[in-house]
Amino acid sequence: MEIINILFTGRLIKELGSLLDSSEALKGKNLRFIPENAVSMEDLEWADAYVAFQPTENFHFGNFKWIHSLGAGVDRYMALGKWPEDVLLTRTITSFGQKIGEYTLSYMLKDLQHHDTFRNQQGRGEWKMVAPRGLNEVKVVIFGTGEIGQEVARILAYFGVKVYGVSRSGVGKSHFRQVMPLEELDDICLRDADYIINTLPLTAETERLFDADFFEKLNQVVFINVGRGGTVDPDALLAAMDSDSVKAAVLDVFEEEPLPVGSPLWSKAGVTITPHISAITTPEEAVACFLETLECVESGRKIRNAVDPGRGY
Repeated sequence: MEIINILFTGRLIKELGSLLDSSEALKGKNLRFIPENAVSMEDLEWADAYVAFQPTENFHFGNFKWIHSLGAGVDRYMALGKWPEDVLLTRTITSFGQKIGEYTLSYMLKDLQHHDTFRNQQGRGEWKMVAPRGLNEVKVVIFGTGEIGQEVARILAYFGVKVYGVSRSGVGKSHFRQVMPLEELDDICLRDADYIINTLPLTAETERLFDADFFEKLNQVVFINVGRGGTVDPDALLAAMDSDSVKAAVLDVFEEEPLPVGSPLWSKAGVTITPHISAITTPEEAVACFLETLECVESGRKIRNAVDPGRGY
């Protein structure tokens, strides 16, 4: 496949333009770096390739041969509807797994080492011993055993955490003690979990997967969502926290971002909110993945970050 005209848009266009300005791999190609709100119909029809975190509001497939997501998730592209068979969709793969592994580990340690408890005691001038728990004493269930889920599992397993996985297929993967298919999920496995970590993409199968029925199966768990906000029913999560099925929640992704000011999640005791920062794409990582993918697209080599639109990931 030959790519000549490439349209870049979104929040990284200045940085991408600077980094790609002298790239030998792009000699002979025409590049446009345009803010999302300034992309015209002519721009969309001009380009062979579209590179952005999401479609523009006026997006249409035009003459695109290739669309490349600057993020790991592609649910906003999937929301466009039926995907044309002749348009390749790829996503950015970088050190997301390492970053998300560190993010989840930091909040697990904060909980196990009772940081909040000791901070509150300090404010009261209170000396009271509360024994920390070790990582090797806890059980984690990770939903999603792809590249990100596997890397999170590797990091946690290194510290002795008992790591279990849940996936569409239930096929065993490295660093998991066991991987269970989604439709055969063992309730006992969930009830014994100390932490649930969601790394799943948003698809028709995973939308509102974490609902009231799911949360009822848990017992004083910490729920960490670094996948997609649309996989969680927020009202069900809040109700589960009131019933103590969920003792705390760490949420980095939301159905609507930024999270609306009026959302009850902001003020709910036990909820920690971060603004989608668990795995930020840096300009350098974005450029490296884009150029690698472009080379594979044009040479016919296997594309490791290709998306199957039928599955949504």
